[in-house]
Amino acid sequence: MQILNFDLARACAQRRLPRGVFEYIDRGTEDETAILATRHAFDAHRIMPRVLRNEAPPDTRVTILGENWNQPFMVAPTACAGLVHYNGEIELARAAERFGIPFCAATEAITDISGIAHSVRRRPWFQLYVWEPLEYSLELLDHVRALGVTTLLVTVDTPVAPNREYNIRNGFDIPFRFSMRNILDLARHCGWVARVMLPYIRRGRLPDFANYPPAFRATLLGPGAAGSLTHHPRLSWDILRQLREKWPGHFVIKGILHPDDARMAVDMGAEGIVVSSHGARNFDSAMTVLDALPAIVQTVGGRLTILADSGVRRGSDIFKLLAQGAQGVLTGRAMLYGLACDGQHGATRMMQILAGELTTTMRFAGCRTVDDIRT
Repeated sequence: MQILNFDLARACAQRRLPRGVFEYIDRGTEDETAILATRHAFDAHRIMPRVLRNEAPPDTRVTILGENWNQPFMVAPTACAGLVHYNGEIELARAAERFGIPFCAATEAITDISGIAHSVRRRPWFQLYVWEPLEYSLELLDHVRALGVTTLLVTVDTPVAPNREYNIRNGFDIPFRFSMRNILDLARHCGWVARVMLPYIRRGRLPDFANYPPAFRATLLGPGAAGSLTHHPRLSWDILRQLREKWPGHFVIKGILHPDDARMAVDMGAEGIVVSSHGARNFDSAMTVLDALPAIVQTVGGRLTILADSGVRRGSDIFKLLAQGAQGVLTGRAMLYGLACDGQHGATRMMQILAGELTTTMRFAGCRTVDDIRT
């Protein structure tokens, strides 16, 4: 299938991935109204075209957190990319580097941050889930810092485990919960088993959360020797201040929707925030990012870098987030669907599609630069 847009990449990924893996990426939580609301917000937000303003091609280059990039979008941190494609995180990082956009590695990646960092010349960003006890997270930050990573995103929007009922039905978790249903599903996706699972097995390992301390690394077949390591249930601004004091580089808080929280991020020394509903995957009643951005920009605009994500399917969606005041946009599902279709080449194809759609939108809107979108 020729991949021409997000929906075609999604359809390709749905065919190639086991149901549990695909639905973990694709779906939301509870009744999944947040996904519908996010899509409705993008579709309802209309752009007023301008004419006779295309003397030169649009320039999509931007500077984000002191670094120059070719596009105002980037690869969001996503768990389990290594279950979508063998060495999926490395494939995404290489695609992002060659396309000239940032790549953010995730705490819950299948490939550890050192393997990702050593696979590319330009240092990745790193996303942190804060564990309890905090000491494990501080040790991980020491490791990440030693690799030369300079940008840290701390995710704060998951105070409890989201109610993803389909994960329970599918048995999707690490360790995997086997049932007749998912065993049959794996049998129907023997290509995925051959492409993804067998290469790991040949290396003598099963996929796990490779950034976790060794004693807590659950595989698909069983828990770690020391049991489970959980996200910190009492994550607070005081804990974030401790992390800010520990981290010498760019400090970004991911998961902000309220302007008062954005103001507190400024006060505690963050250099950026990601206005995010976690891809509409966490809290089904959360407001949309597009609706949240104006008040946040009015409250803290100019005092820190404002990034945004959640629900991006088209380059025009990126344009709309930029028009509402975001300085950059993170994309997750689009990159994973491309990765599922054709590894690094598929991810690059999705980057090309989004960049082309963004440029087309800029031409219709009469915008020469990314700064023009925000004015």
